[in-house]
Amino acid sequence: MDSIDCAKQRIREIIAGSRVPEDPRHAENTLKWLFRLEPQADPALQIAALAHDIDRAVETRKVRREDFTDYNEFKAAHARNGAAILREILDKCGVATSVADEACRLGTLHEVGGDLRSDLLQDADSISFFEVNMPLYYQREGWEETRRRCSWGYRRLSGRMKKIARRLTYDDEALTRLLKEAIRQACLKD
Repeated sequence: MDSIDCAKQRIREIIAGSRVPEDPRHAENTLKWLFRLEPQADPALQIAALAHDIDRAVETRKVRREDFTDYNEFKAAHARNGAAILREILDKCGVATSVADEACRLGTLHEVGGDLRSDLLQDADSISFFEVNMPLYYQREGWEETRRRCSWGYRRLSGRMKKIARRLTYDDEALTRLLKEAIRQACLKD
């Protein structure tokens, strides 16, 4: 097994143990969206897509929302922590320094973007939240928190991905209404 395959396998093993039930599917779905946005995505982007939320699966090192008063500070700490966990995996698997450095840089930026590559990852992660995570997030967090999270997530989408998000529907019509309300709220803040 080569170093890239080793890293991907280890990331998947760790995420499979997450207490957040949608994490394994979200990781794979983020990778799927990355390939839709960039069919020639290189190994660093692929690894970052799979591992971007890995800190949620490592309970002893997990960044907790309740430890932060500011949501964006929480998300930044989550991204930095995940990149640190990823670095250890990539080093153990012997991934080339240039690929490891870029995967970790992208992991650190997956919540905020800032350049073409990290923007791609942010878009893939964001649209995957709506496609995969939102229904289970709603079950755990309720209407108001899910609406707030969806509004926050919609605002960070690129224009291209906002169009896709506006077309999303769910089997549960209440979720579709919730998303539409969150999008309206996000548009009012812009």
